[in-house]
Amino acid sequence: MRVTRILLPTLLLAACSQPAPPAADAAAPATSPPATTATPGQDVPAAGLSPDAVNAGAEPAPDAATQAPPNGSPDASDAIDTEEGEGDARQRIDKLLGDADAYETLFNDLQRGVAANDADAVAALMRYPLLVHVGGKKRQVADAATFKREYSQIITPEIAKAIAAQTFDGLFVNWEGAMIGKGQVWIGGKCLDKDCTRSDVKVITVQD
Repeated sequence: MRVTRILLPTLLLAACSQPAPPAADAAAPATSPPATTATPGQDVPAAGLSPDAVNAGAEPAPDAATQAPPNGSPDASDAIDTEEGEGDARQRIDKLLGDADAYETLFNDLQRGVAANDADAVAALMRYPLLVHVGGKKRQVADAATFKREYSQIITPEIAKAIAAQTFDGLFVNWEGAMIGKGQVWIGGKCLDKDCTRSDVKVITVQD
């Protein structure tokens, strides 16, 4: 009985001094999370960028080749030459051809002669040889006698109508001369002095 009392405290002390069971190794590698797969329409960030670096709503930059040209770009097909055209013929004649008075005198004489069907008066207003392109035939009329003989074939009713309908201020003018109608008659001049202040103005072309 005495031996029991002595051994019991020894056994209890031995039991309390046993080491605790080993805990899970804290150094064990953690399990990697499963890789994620982008769903359709979802942006995947490039390597080295955080997900916040991708703007899902951003639109691609426009291709420079498809961008519209800047407004105000000039368009050559729509340009209007203020030196050429209709209206204010006197000013353009003085600037480009010289001696607007001579052109106006010739123009008025031509209208009066054609209206009167006066072959002699109209023949005197031509410069010979006169280029005539009427009825599909292109030729040169050598002199006033030939012009008067063929007057009705040269000054056709359509050409006479164009001459009658034209106004002096509405003449088309460029460096080649002054045009009646849609080109039925061209009037040109030869300068009589160095500054072309005086000109010998005649009809140089008749065509339909």
